[in-house]
Amino acid sequence: MSKLPPAMVTGQSTPADVFQALDDQVHARLADASMGLSPIALALAQADWALHLATSPGKQWLLAQKACELGWQAWVAAASPAATEPPPASDARFGDAAWGQWPFSALREGFKASDAWWREAARVDGMSRHHSHMVNFFARQGVDAMSPSNWPLTNPTVLKSALDSGGQTWLNGYRRFMEDLREQQDRTPSDAAGLKPLPYAVGKDVAITPGKVVFRNRLIELIQYTPTTDVVHPEPLLIVPSCIMKYYILDLSPHNSMVRYLVAQGFTVFIISWRNPDASDRELGMQDYLQLGVMDAMGAVGRQTGAPRIHAMGYCLGGTFLSIVAAALARGQRHAAQTPQRRRDDAVRADVLPELATVTLLAAQTDFSEPGELGVFIDDDQLKTLRESMAKTGYLSGRAMAGSFQFLNSRDLVWSRNTRRYLMGQDEVGNDMMSWNADVTRLPERMHSEYLSSLFLNNALAAGHYRVGGEGVALMDIKAPLLVVGTVRDHVSPWKSVYKIHLLTDTDTTFVLAAGGHNAGIVSEPGHPGRSYQMAQVAKGHGWTDPDDWLAQADSHQGSWWVAMAQWLKDHSSAPVSPPVMDPGQVLCDAPGDYVKVRYAD
Repeated sequence: MSKLPPAMVTGQSTPADVFQALDDQVHARLADASMGLSPIALALAQADWALHLATSPGKQWLLAQKACELGWQAWVAAASPAATEPPPASDARFGDAAWGQWPFSALREGFKASDAWWREAARVDGMSRHHSHMVNFFARQGVDAMSPSNWPLTNPTVLKSALDSGGQTWLNGYRRFMEDLREQQDRTPSDAAGLKPLPYAVGKDVAITPGKVVFRNRLIELIQYTPTTDVVHPEPLLIVPSCIMKYYILDLSPHNSMVRYLVAQGFTVFIISWRNPDASDRELGMQDYLQLGVMDAMGAVGRQTGAPRIHAMGYCLGGTFLSIVAAALARGQRHAAQTPQRRRDDAVRADVLPELATVTLLAAQTDFSEPGELGVFIDDDQLKTLRESMAKTGYLSGRAMAGSFQFLNSRDLVWSRNTRRYLMGQDEVGNDMMSWNADVTRLPERMHSEYLSSLFLNNALAAGHYRVGGEGVALMDIKAPLLVVGTVRDHVSPWKSVYKIHLLTDTDTTFVLAAGGHNAGIVSEPGHPGRSYQMAQVAKGHGWTDPDDWLAQADSHQGSWWVAMAQWLKDHSSAPVSPPVMDPGQVLCDAPGDYVKVRYAD
């Protein structure tokens, strides 16, 4: 049931309350029918495309001509002996050699022709940029859903496995489908008692780097890790992970734990573990995440170590938070000479927090004007629908968030997975990252709404309109050296969007472009095969270099970019000293703490 206005709950409803409740009920039903998306936003995009196409006879003729050309090319390719050659490796769906045999070659080539035609049809002059993006995205989603690789009778690999096994693969796939369906139906929103145990248990298989929780408030636990070297750099390192995910993406198994690697490099490492919120946290906002999260953690690091300067690293949304705090502190330092009478009571007190020696941003956007595929879900009506949905619970569910990310890469995360699991009856080969990916988190209603509205929709940080503690902040104020990392195949934080920080800052900046995606590109431990990266540095006062030009000029390196990151941090650190002594009186419990263990079915 939709959340009722307070006046209706108390029995003092007005006609306006009744009408608003009716509107909320209708909008909620429409959103449920469209999988949480705004049907109005989708209809407007479709109407924009249809009207512009209807009044563009030249485009219609072009599409008709394109259909004939692509159809002929598909027929020739399917009938040609060359069709038996392996297809390009860029599309793994058709990697089996059997796709080169008729009739499957005809199905493959017909699908490729349809895909090319719809890509052309989705682009019509005169459409708004956002609507064009939406139409193109959903056209690709529809075409991918109809791929012959997704269906049992049109996929030669599926047919062969079924014949070879006497139908056993289909029977196994049916069983797995029913298991997944029952698990979905048995979930209760607030109680995790019915959840399956994670394949990689937190504190047992992952998140096992030794450490202690040394600070806790209503939003975070702060973990300090036990040193493993005789000496450490005097500047401790605070890691701010994204609150969209559990922190241990950076502390997975021992062999691919970034935390463990950095500790072994002689750094005193701290990391924030965000609380997984419930309905009582609905009023936690962006300012709370900046103050109770990043700034309180910085203060605790300073008190624990006595260090006047610290390194700070932020990942994804945690990096966005860190960049805002770094800008606010830099502004506060510029105003440190002001008298108390001239300071605002709620202004950020930079003088009570340690100075930032460096700032490292991992796959973190600061300019949201080109947010990539996520922009499909961001407009005024989409946010209105999302706010109405969150008003019923007080949070954005982890399942809804995970579903959005799956939608962005549905070819690999939905269709290819379903083909393997349900049509070929194959068990998924689990790993620690897949287990982490199933450990979903929530976001508070107010924080998520403010984040999308201020940053994604209005790009307030890049435009200089964002305020912290009542004062405007600008990334241009940051003077600490920056290490900024993007990943080549990032669907969440496209690297060219991450790269735009060069337009917003004027300090020494080192940019790294790593192979992989949003998660696998960051979790890129030394020794992992096939890893590579590009890296280049610009000094304070740098001009603008187009990202494509940067890509052509930046030095390429084989191996893990973690090695370069560690060296960069060492180059900006002081001479090593004895590790700081951990005060037993400040220890609350062993790592990984309590907050990370809170799970919800939604």
